[in-house]
Amino acid sequence: MTSSTEFSPAIATRRGGATDHVANALRQSIVTLELVPGAQLDKRVLTARFGVSRFPISEALNRLKREGLVDVRPQSGSRVSLIRLSDAEENLFMRRALEAEVAEALARRGDADLLAELKDNLRRQKIAVDTDDREDFHALDLALHDRMVEALAFPRLRAITESVRLSLDRVRRLLGSPRRHAVTYGEHVQIVAALEAGRPDDARAAMVAHIDAVLTELRIFCRKHPEVFADLTAPSADGRP
Repeated sequence: MTSSTEFSPAIATRRGGATDHVANALRQSIVTLELVPGAQLDKRVLTARFGVSRFPISEALNRLKREGLVDVRPQSGSRVSLIRLSDAEENLFMRRALEAEVAEALARRGDADLLAELKDNLRRQKIAVDTDDREDFHALDLALHDRMVEALAFPRLRAITESVRLSLDRVRRLLGSPRRHAVTYGEHVQIVAALEAGRPDDARAAMVAHIDAVLTELRIFCRKHPEVFADLTAPSADGRP
């Protein structure tokens, strides 16, 4: 029998598994906006929801705090973190720099197999737009960009771009609408057309325009919904960050 002061690998494993389960489920709820920015996270409610003790709940919340998704305040309780506009702008800046290079490099390659995959993705995007299937469009949008980065076979580049895109997931969903999805689809068509034509400069410009359009919409959204952002600041006169 294991005493209360002895280390039990089995208990540690169960706790670790429970923590992983809670953290993964809450993370999914946060990035998909099921739990909106500022929503309170009551530990008693969460223990009942997940059927676990307070320990894995606390561990999961601390893990999500380190990821910037949860604010843990001992006196006032935990809440879903508000989005930091400055972080979103920085991540869009990095994404623009990296993925513009990716588009230019791929346009020089003329990879027929890759182009066939991207065009098939666009075909399915069009169906998602026409049927207002927002979840499918979101997944296809991510897949298109990821496939382009993957095609260069640079593992560190892919890890960085994936990290940047994940950090923007809540922003992308906030901006998601039938109109925005239709516009995004058109921007994707322009990118792939430049790749197919082997025009590196046009591919770079199309990618930059695509990501800049997201930044523009983000700034419009933040003026209408300042309550979602932790550090709302007025855009400068020239529209730069």
